[in-house]
Amino acid sequence: MDPVQLQTLLTWAAVGLITLGVGGAALIGLREAQNGARRRARLSGAIVVQTGGGGSAALAGVVSGVKRLGDRMAIQDPAQLSTIRAKLIQAGWFSREAVAVYLGAKAVALLLATVATILTVPWAISGGGGMGAILLAGGFAVAALLGPEQVIKARRRKLELEYMDGFPDLLDLLVASVEAGLSLDAAVSRVGEELSRRYVHLGEHLRFLTLELRAGRSRKEAWSSFAERLAIDDARALATMLRQSEEMGTSLGDTLTVFSEDMRAKRMLRAEEKAMSLPAKLMIPLILFIFPCLMGVLIMPAAFRISQTLMAN
Repeated sequence: MDPVQLQTLLTWAAVGLITLGVGGAALIGLREAQNGARRRARLSGAIVVQTGGGGSAALAGVVSGVKRLGDRMAIQDPAQLSTIRAKLIQAGWFSREAVAVYLGAKAVALLLATVATILTVPWAISGGGGMGAILLAGGFAVAALLGPEQVIKARRRKLELEYMDGFPDLLDLLVASVEAGLSLDAAVSRVGEELSRRYVHLGEHLRFLTLELRAGRSRKEAWSSFAERLAIDDARALATMLRQSEEMGTSLGDTLTVFSEDMRAKRMLRAEEKAMSLPAKLMIPLILFIFPCLMGVLIMPAAFRISQTLMAN
């Protein structure tokens, strides 16, 4: 094959892969935007109207195909379903189809990486690619193997920050509700409705906790499950504290008050820790960017005058 034709083929293949990636990202973003709009409509009490436009139909077809592929992979490896489901729940995906969609997305990513690697083989064989073609194929493989997992980890970290930010407010509202005369279960239901306006995902977890308690699950198991879904130390400490308070018969209001004060102290300590670590974090940017510019501004005029003097002499 002529090198020009090979280069043209690889260029069009790269354009196709980039277009496919951008289109997939756009579809995922559209799906997230639609889910966010429906969630906000539910919280505001509005009626959610399901539209049947062409974009929604195409998105539904893509998700359905990925889900069918994920179902086949789940049947082949059922041992990891519980672990994957726990990770997806911690990342904020509660649907029963989330595991199938995740496994299907991993399979599609591997398939795309394989196709992209095959397309780079002629480039490497012809001698024009060399080490660049090998690195490009390796990049495709790494992106396919680690990409979906990294997406889940990034979403988990984002949600953990939201949970840690909203947990002191959750405890303050629980203390206020319990001291006002509500039971703990009724206080959880009330606090979940209030927190959903600002901390959407934390409010969803509280709603699930309320549903579990109403379904007859014991308070100890329900709070332990709540802590595992959030996967933060503050939630685990709260579940342990409530279990010990129930077993020992201590006052729930006093216990929540002490725990709430401890959470506020921890929040202040975290803020102070970030403030104290700021000078150390600014050291590298100062050395790499600001210090050379400052030295240039101070030294260049003197160096210019010295050079002019030496040239005159």
